[in-house]
Formats: sequence, C-alpha cells, structure tokens
Amino acid sequence: MIMIINGTPASAITGARWTKASASDGIGDCVELARVNETEVAVRNSRFPDGPALVFTRAEIIAFLDGASHGEFTSLTV
Repeated sequence: MIMIINGTPASAITGARWTKASASDGIGDCVELARVNETEVAVRNSRFPDGPALVFTRAEIIAFLDGASHGEFTSLTV
C-alpha cells in the first residue's frame, strides 16, 4: 500500500477519483474527496486542483461526517 502524506500535490495522487458535493456552486467553491487506498481519504480544494491534499484516515472522515450531519460545525459558516 502506498502511503500519501499531507501536502502531496493532489494531481500527484494517481488513480484518485475526486468526488464533489452536488450542492457545490458553479464557480468551483467546494471541497473534493477521493479514496487513495484502503485506509485513507484525501481532501482538496477544487479552486486549486493541483494544490496540496490533506489526507485523513477513514475513521477521521467518518467522525467528521457524523459531526457535520449533526450540525456541529454550522457555527463556522454563519
């Protein structure tokens, strides 16, 4: 298994299939995610698709999505 480290250019993550939320606006303001191996998920800013990716474990992504679904981060967007 190839380990991807934080800060790796997103364009260098070979085979990544980036997923964008359907709620994203049409001007590229969104966050995209891609599974990079069996245990990690990369995150990139769609405005800078060749920029650095942050890499999280599946468990970290699951915890984040759970918190987001319960509104725990809503105060960051108001």
